[in-house]
Amino acid sequence: MRRDYLRPTLLTFASIAIGVVGWSGYVTLLPVALAFPVLWSIARTRLIAALVSAGYFLAASRGLPQGVAAFYSSDIWPGLLLWLCASLSFVMVHAVLWSKNAGGRPLRYLLAAVIMAIPPFGVTGWAHPITAAGVLFPGWGWWGLGLTTAGLAGLVTRIWPAVAIALTGFWLWYAAIWTDPKLPEGWHGVDLELGVSLGRDTGLQRQRDMIATVLRAAGDGARFVVLPESALGFWTPTVERLWTGALADGDATVIAGAAMIDPRGYDNVVVAIDRKGARILYRERMPVPGSMWQPWRFLVGESGGARADFFANPVVPIGAGRAAPLICYEQLIVWPVLQSMLHDPGFIIAVGNGWWTDGTSIVAIQRTTATAWAKLFAKPLVIAFNT
Repeated sequence: MRRDYLRPTLLTFASIAIGVVGWSGYVTLLPVALAFPVLWSIARTRLIAALVSAGYFLAASRGLPQGVAAFYSSDIWPGLLLWLCASLSFVMVHAVLWSKNAGGRPLRYLLAAVIMAIPPFGVTGWAHPITAAGVLFPGWGWWGLGLTTAGLAGLVTRIWPAVAIALTGFWLWYAAIWTDPKLPEGWHGVDLELGVSLGRDTGLQRQRDMIATVLRAAGDGARFVVLPESALGFWTPTVERLWTGALADGDATVIAGAAMIDPRGYDNVVVAIDRKGARILYRERMPVPGSMWQPWRFLVGESGGARADFFANPVVPIGAGRAAPLICYEQLIVWPVLQSMLHDPGFIIAVGNGWWTDGTSIVAIQRTTATAWAKLFAKPLVIAFNT
C-alpha cells in the first residue's frame, strides 16, 4: 500500500520542482520544463496525470496569488482562488488527453500542447514547454520550433531517455555560448520604477517627467525611445498635443503604452509619437483575463473592461521596418508571438507594467519568454518595463 502512494507523491513533487526551476526567470533554465511531458507520460492513472499537471502549472504560476492580492489591494484569498481557477484548463486538458495506451500518447500530448497554445484554452496557456525552443535551438526559427515539438512528442514515448539526452546536448551547447538578443540600431528601451503610480498619476508634472526621460535618451543618440505599458496614462487630445509639441524640435520617435477609453470599455494600446503627430501603433490582442479582459460583462449587458483584439495587428510598421509588439500578458502565452512571427517582423517590442508583481518572479518570467522567442527567431528585442 505504501508503494501505491509513493510513486504518485514522487511524481507530483517532481513536477512541482520542474515548475519552480523551469519558470524561475532565468532564460537558460527554460528547458527544465521539458521534463513535464516525461512525468505526464509515466503516470499510471488519469488521476496521477492530473496531479502531475496541477503540480507543474501551479508551481510555474506561483507568483499569481501574491500579484493579484497586490493588484486589488486585498488579502491573499482572491489570488488563491484565481490561481486555482486558472489551472483548471491546463489540468483538464492534460488529464482528459492522457491515455494508458503508450502508442497513442505522442499524438495526444501534441494535441494537448496545441490546445494550450491557441484560444480558447491558450488564453491561460502559461508555462508552455514549447517556449524552451529558443534556448535549445536559438536562431533556428520555425525549424527549431518543429524540432522542439518533435522532441516533446519523443519525450512521451518509451525512447524518452535517448530524446532527453539529445535535447540536453543542444541545451548545454547553446547555454555555454549564450548571448542575449541584440538591440535594434537606434532604439532604446526605458525601464521605470514608478510602481503603482504609473498610468494612474495623470498630472502634468508626470508627463513632463516622461518627456524629460525621453529627451535624455534622444540626446544620447536614440532615434526610437520605448516606454513601458501605461506610461502615458489615458490617451487624450491634450496629452497628444503636449507630447507632439515637446518633440517638435527633434527627430526622436516615442513608442509608449497608453489607455484609450470610451463608453463601452477601453483599449490597451501602444502609441507612436514624433514631431509630425501621433498614431495608435498597436492594440493589445490579449489583455490579462479577469483583471482587464472581462468578457462576462458583455453577456450581462454591462460595459467596461479591456477589449481583446485577439488576432488583429500582429505586426506594425514603424520607421523603415516592422515590429511585433507584445504587451505584458502576451509575453506569457504562445499564440500572439507565433502569429507575429508568421509575418516575419524585423524585431520585437516587449513592454509591461509589473508594479503589482513585486516580490514575485512574474516580470522576470516575462522577460525570459520574450528573450527566448527573440533568440529562436533571431530577432532584435526592445524591452521596457515598469516595476
